[in-house]
Amino acid sequence: MANASSKMMLPVEREVQAAVQGQRALAAYLATRVETQRIQIFDDKNQAHQVELPTSALRLLVDILAELADGNAVKVVPVHAELTTQEAADMLNVSRPHLVKLLEDGVLPFHRTGKHRRVRFADLMRYKDARDCAAEQAMGELARQSQELKMGYE
Repeated sequence: MANASSKMMLPVEREVQAAVQGQRALAAYLATRVETQRIQIFDDKNQAHQVELPTSALRLLVDILAELADGNAVKVVPVHAELTTQEAADMLNVSRPHLVKLLEDGVLPFHRTGKHRRVRFADLMRYKDARDCAAEQAMGELARQSQELKMGYE
């Protein structure tokens, strides 16, 4: 598992193609209620080794492969992880000063480690989900108003 500060790299074309194929193959086998799945891994001598993994981990792998297939970099962050203000700002796609203002205004909870502010990943995701939901509702309301006012968006 990558830690929160590891450098992210965009996948190269070969990785994108492997992700597309891997996602399709795994997704076909995950419509199950079984708690674990066995997969085979081949070592550098082409010898097969069976590995038993939680089905939930394989579902997460399918999601990761989907992102890689779209050419996106992926970072796995434990839910209990604490992020720096820069990492949190990057995840929200806002500037660090804007994020610090959210923290200082009490919009987002944080704590200090020495002089540094830390944001819990779970708190950041709750804020992001609420922000995204509010934006979606606002867009819906704008669309409704523009149709009501016959602004040519019918």
